[in-house]
Amino acid sequence: MSKKPWYDDGLRFRCTGCGNCCTGEPGVVWVSDEELAAIAEFLDEPVGAVRIEHTRQVRGQTSLKEFANGDCTFFDGQTRRCRIYPVRPTQCQTWPFWESNLDSEESWEAVQLECPGAGRGDFFSLEQIEAAAAKIQI
Repeated sequence: MSKKPWYDDGLRFRCTGCGNCCTGEPGVVWVSDEELAAIAEFLDEPVGAVRIEHTRQVRGQTSLKEFANGDCTFFDGQTRRCRIYPVRPTQCQTWPFWESNLDSEESWEAVQLECPGAGRGDFFSLEQIEAAAAKIQI
């Protein structure tokens, strides 16, 4: 029998729309060809144009580009909203339920310092959390 995770009783999260997860320290936001096609369709732009303007290669994979300050190129600094929210990549959809954030209670506490919706709002069961975490390895 395997040991239960520390979040066995579930966690709370509700996106506040603060934009903190779209800004700040540089990093990577992995995006698949299918996700790029959905973004292009949503923006009514050719996939190639979206790929050139909004992606870069990192370790042989495709990531969304960022501005020099670390903000995602799809982040609107005036409204503090994502311009592609309905078709945002899986990595964005599954925030904050990434393996790296669930690794320990300390990791989750660090997320709560940056994300005002983590630890508050809607209840997510162990099954829901694990399903989200399984979608992408972060």
